[in-house]
Amino acid sequence: MPRLASIDVLRALTMLLMIFVNDLWSLHDIPLWLEHTAAKEDGMGLADVVFPAFLVIVGMSTPFAVASRRAKGETTQQIFIHIISRAFALIVMGVFLVNGETINANATGIPRWIWFPLSCLCFILIWNSYPKSMNKTLRISLQTIGALVLITMAILYKGGDNGSEHFATSWWGILGLIGWAYLAGSLAYLFLGHSLVLMILFWAACLSINIANHAELLTNATTLRVILSPFGEGAMPAFVAGGTICSMLFSNYRNDDKNLRVIGLLLALGGILCIAGFALRPLHGISKIQATPSWVLICTAITFAAFAFVYWLVDIKKRSDLFNIIKPAGTNTLTVYLLPYFAYAILNAFSIQYPDVISSGAVGLLKSFLFALLIVIIGGKIPVKVKL
Repeated sequence: MPRLASIDVLRALTMLLMIFVNDLWSLHDIPLWLEHTAAKEDGMGLADVVFPAFLVIVGMSTPFAVASRRAKGETTQQIFIHIISRAFALIVMGVFLVNGETINANATGIPRWIWFPLSCLCFILIWNSYPKSMNKTLRISLQTIGALVLITMAILYKGGDNGSEHFATSWWGILGLIGWAYLAGSLAYLFLGHSLVLMILFWAACLSINIANHAELLTNATTLRVILSPFGEGAMPAFVAGGTICSMLFSNYRNDDKNLRVIGLLLALGGILCIAGFALRPLHGISKIQATPSWVLICTAITFAAFAFVYWLVDIKKRSDLFNIIKPAGTNTLTVYLLPYFAYAILNAFSIQYPDVISSGAVGLLKSFLFALLIVIIGGKIPVKVKL
C-alpha cells in the first residue's frame, strides 16, 4: 500500500493550524469563530475542529503504516508491541505537559515556563531518531538522562494553589488523548483490519458508547468511567476508526484507478456524517469539551471533505509543490508540535512582550500565522526528529 502524499499534506496543514490556534491566547479582539467555544455552549470554532481532524488523519495513516511494517517482515506481535510503545510515549508526554498547567512553581522549585521546555527536551532526548552512525553508548546515555530527569520532575512536582497536589493524570493532555485514541484505533485495525465490516462495527460501537454516555444510559460506576474516560467515552477512537475506514474504502477505489469515484465517495460520506451530526445535535449540542456525538460526526465530515480537496490537488493534479514550505509539519510532526514550548520559554525568559499593535485584530492574526509558519520552517531545519 503506497504512501499517499495527500495524507502528509493534510497532516501538515492540520499541524500548522494547530500551532496557529494554540497561539490565539496571545491575542485579543479577534473573531470568536476562530476560538474554542465554552463547555456549555452549543457550537464550535476553528480551534474545535483542528484536534479531531488530526485524530482522523491518525486513522487514515494507520493502514499504510501497518502495511509498511508488514512489508518489512514484521509480525503481528512486533507491530502490537510497536503500537503499545508508541501510545505509551504519547501518553507520558501528555501527562507531563498537562501537569505543567497546574504546577505550583514555589512548591516545586520549577517555574511553569521552565517545566514545559524541560519536559520537551527530555522527550527529545528519549525519543529522538538518532543517526545510525551515532555511538550507541552516547545514545543510550542521552536517553537515560532524559528519563531520569523526567522521573525527578515527577517526584518534585507539586500542583494546585497550595501545592498539595502530586504528579497525576487529569485530562491526559492533547498528546495523551492522541495516544489513547491511537492505541484503541490501531489495535482495532491490527486485529480487525482484514474486514471492512468489522472496522465499521468497531466505529459504530465507539460512537454508540459516546451516544449512550450523553443520553445518560451508561452507569456511573467508577471502574467503567476509569476505562472510558481516556477515550472520551468513545469519541476519540471513533475519530481514528473513521479515518481508518476512509482509507480502507479509499484504497479499494484507488486500486481500480477510479479517482473521481474516490472524491465522490469522500464527499458523500462527509455529507452523510454531517447530516447525522446535526440530527444528533439535541443530544447536548455540538461541543468539543463535552465530546458530543454531533461534534464527532461533523468534525469527521469536515476532515473527509478537506481530504477530498487535498487528494485532488496533490495526488491527482500533482501539486504537492505548493506545500513544500510546510512539509516538515507533515513529516516531522511531533517535533514541530513541541517547538512552540521552547519559543514561549524564550519570550518569558527575556520578558519579551508583543506590542499591542500586533496583539489584536487582523494584524495579530497575521502575527500568529507567521509564528506558526516559522515554527514549521524551523522544524524542517533542525537536526531533531522525534519519531515514536
